[in-house]
Amino acid sequence: MKVKVQTLDATASGDIELNDEIFAVEPRADILHRVVTWQLHNRRAPARAARERSDVARTGKKFGRQKGGGTARHGDRRAPIFIGGGKAHGPRARVFESSLNKKVRALGLKMALSSKAKDGKLLVLDTLELKDAKTKALIDKIGKLGFGATALVIDGDAVDNGFQLAASNIRSVNVLPAIGANVYDILKHETLVLTRAAVEKLEARFNG
Repeated sequence: MKVKVQTLDATASGDIELNDEIFAVEPRADILHRVVTWQLHNRRAPARAARERSDVARTGKKFGRQKGGGTARHGDRRAPIFIGGGKAHGPRARVFESSLNKKVRALGLKMALSSKAKDGKLLVLDTLELKDAKTKALIDKIGKLGFGATALVIDGDAVDNGFQLAASNIRSVNVLPAIGANVYDILKHETLVLTRAAVEKLEARFNG
């Protein structure tokens, strides 16, 4: 698959040949759903446990005499009805982690990249280097390039520092290095923007 490469000034900068085994895979909703569900499931923070009666450090001495006190009978101060007592039926410690086959995860990423290419929502830029790393200047360039309502920009090993600073104030643009490319973020944004370096890194990631 051949795609046109542009500069940040919206001028042509040649063509790039994309690997059909990565950018021309027929998307499957069930695979994409499995990968996105796995990602979101693993993003959940562990649940903290509440202290129950056995976890509370309080005296085990009997609260009062069994009869004649005019109140209910109690064994100790750890009961949930007392201030400082243990929690009744509180949350238990849980770790929300699940596993997914590496081949399915890799296939899901290929399908996410292919879906953007198939829908015409894939842009390839020569580089992200900005002469003037200002948000206002970047907004003008984004308007000419047609980033859409939201865009995910992926660079090579590291994102260009000037571009990242300029894009940090633009809510509709998110930036990632190639190593951080994932199915959820790609599908979440309307447009996917890759640099030449990002394409090389992604293709090497699957071929390696």
